[in-house]
Amino acid sequence: MGHATTLSQFLILSTFSRLGSRTSRFLTKPTSLSGSFSPIQVTGQGFRCCCSAAAATDDTSPSVKKRVVSGVQPTGSIHLGNYLGAIKNWVALQDTYETLFFIVDLHAITLPYDAQQLGKATRDTAALYLACGIDASKASVFVQSHVSAHSELMWRLCASTPIGWLQKMIQFKEKSRKEGGENASAALLIYPDLMAADILLYQADFVPVGEDQKQHLELAREIAQRMNNLYGGRKWKKLGGRGGSLFKIPEPLIPQAGARVMSLTDGLSKMSKSAPSDQSRINLLDSKDLIADKIKRCKTDSFAGLEFDNAERPECNNLLSVYQIVSGKTKEKVKEECKDLSWGTFKPLLADALIEHLSPIQARYQEIIAEPEYLDKVLSEGADRATELGDITMRNVNQAMGFYPRR
Repeated sequence: MGHATTLSQFLILSTFSRLGSRTSRFLTKPTSLSGSFSPIQVTGQGFRCCCSAAAATDDTSPSVKKRVVSGVQPTGSIHLGNYLGAIKNWVALQDTYETLFFIVDLHAITLPYDAQQLGKATRDTAALYLACGIDASKASVFVQSHVSAHSELMWRLCASTPIGWLQKMIQFKEKSRKEGGENASAALLIYPDLMAADILLYQADFVPVGEDQKQHLELAREIAQRMNNLYGGRKWKKLGGRGGSLFKIPEPLIPQAGARVMSLTDGLSKMSKSAPSDQSRINLLDSKDLIADKIKRCKTDSFAGLEFDNAERPECNNLLSVYQIVSGKTKEKVKEECKDLSWGTFKPLLADALIEHLSPIQARYQEIIAEPEYLDKVLSEGADRATELGDITMRNVNQAMGFYPRR
């Protein structure tokens, strides 16, 4: 869910048992990073998934894992907001859920981009996924454009999505305005259908999303419900299908901490790759000296002491939240530790905690980049697994929509 954003952004549908196990490990198993999520119920009627692979699945079976799918755009450098708001939390999910994490390169071309850099950025983003602790023996890691079903399902969803729904999206309004209105690409308008396809293709159960991504997830739910109403049930059965719902309705997973990391220059704006000043963000590959310098110069306030959750002190709340996560301490412990500190004392403390937390990631990234064959194999195996799952959904969708099958 630029919103390398994760699809951050990203995704939810049905429960499948794994169609195949992957036991090979090419590098030392990454160390898991802590994180926790709260499932948040959103409005809308729930549907039971009736995709082929799920037909004989017992949802109560202890061997069946719920599925989580998510991704990040390969535009610019992955920064602290991408990591703490999405990728770090994915690591905590891979032991509990069946997980698919991908690089959303198709989303990256909705705005003007450098074609010469897209491939390298995609590779670097994948390497950072693994360096941050994503274990390729547990999660499927792949590139979005390597699985053609994303685009195929998007077009089918476009045919059933009212254009008014797309025009109401806040990101479309904001980004199209920046691109000059009528000069904005059509992809920017139908981008939510691609995001919905990312979500619905894999019949997952939960989608890790930030607070600012709820609108896109809610639209994906509405599109799923509309497709189920238009093509599911008895209509699908008359075409030779099983009937029932084509898609399960996604539910969000919102991390309890770090869901939204704010800019270092403006505590009211989200940390972003697209911000013109590099001073506004900590990039995961920033050097130790650069991290220390950015923290030293970041915006603060003139209040005495440090505190969480004061609406008049957004920068203070943001920096304390970052310190809480990278230090691994509880909110209560950080509150007690920092309540009487000055900014001059706290900033070096935060910089040291960031450097200590990011140094192992940077070292592992260099190790992975030095082994391109390993990275390519991880992405190829991940795409194979994703294609296997996506093809099941596409066969059902094509049948329900009345397409003549290839013999």
